[in-house]
Amino acid sequence: MGDFFSRAVGTVFLRPYVFVFLIVFILAGFSQIGWKKTLVFLLVGYFTAFISEVSSIHNGFPYGLYHYIQTTRNRELWVAGVPLMDSLSYVFLAYCSYSTALFIFSPIYRHGKELFILDTSSLRCAWRTLLLSAFLMTFLDVVIDPVALQGSRWFLGQIYYYPKKGLYFGVPMSNFYGWFLVAGTMIFFLQKIISIKFFPDSIDRIFSRLPWGSFLGVFLYLGVLVFNTGISYLIKEFPLAIVNTFYILLFLALCYCFVQYKLERANSDDLKRHIREFPGGRLAVLMGERISMEDFDGGKNIHAYGRQGEDGAFQRRKG
Repeated sequence: MGDFFSRAVGTVFLRPYVFVFLIVFILAGFSQIGWKKTLVFLLVGYFTAFISEVSSIHNGFPYGLYHYIQTTRNRELWVAGVPLMDSLSYVFLAYCSYSTALFIFSPIYRHGKELFILDTSSLRCAWRTLLLSAFLMTFLDVVIDPVALQGSRWFLGQIYYYPKKGLYFGVPMSNFYGWFLVAGTMIFFLQKIISIKFFPDSIDRIFSRLPWGSFLGVFLYLGVLVFNTGISYLIKEFPLAIVNTFYILLFLALCYCFVQYKLERANSDDLKRHIREFPGGRLAVLMGERISMEDFDGGKNIHAYGRQGEDGAFQRRKG
């Protein structure tokens, strides 16, 4: 028991950045889809990633053959030859990619200094959201894997290797194909979890009040990019660092263009639909507290909503 506890503590302190990202994921999930669905996805996502890794280190599918070096076996938790933290990372990478896909496809609403993603139930479960999420998660690995492969040069440590050196900074292309497949599978499970009526939206009042809650997943996505790019500079892997910097700048430029475009073209119907479909979200809380809004177009003061009616929809104020 004492050995298990020491390894559990070591798992956290050996990879503190992983658990910082994990906490952000939990906050993002709790404030966007509710705590029940977030925790269910944490378990399902971990199991999916774990199975894929066990299969790959033994059979070479889906990522291609690679091997873990068990130098930290006595210092952190391992499960069937796979570090616990590694499969755990897939979960928050999948969720932040999913949140970023929702951001790309959804209208944006500005209230004061805060922006809101006006996604819908149908968009959360759409095939285009699944495919873009899988691509975005694979893109993250394009940045992550070459850095992790150099783990002996930074505080990650050398934990795995490919028997055959790959084309992209030592990473074989089969790895990225596998990531797209596993990412798509994880996002598919996430969408099914979100759509199950057995797990109704249950966003705690504390998390519904979290500022920028709908953007936490996007911030997490950017944070993972920045962290790994920073490591590539730290280990003086400058060709990789320059490529990764370009990826970040491209991502930021696209985000800026998306936001500007969406703010100009969104309409009040998008806002009403989002509030009606997610009555436990932050925007619904703001409307329930009778905080005034302005229309998207021209700053005209219209569509102020009061507290929820008996049917769950927000009723328009009189006068």
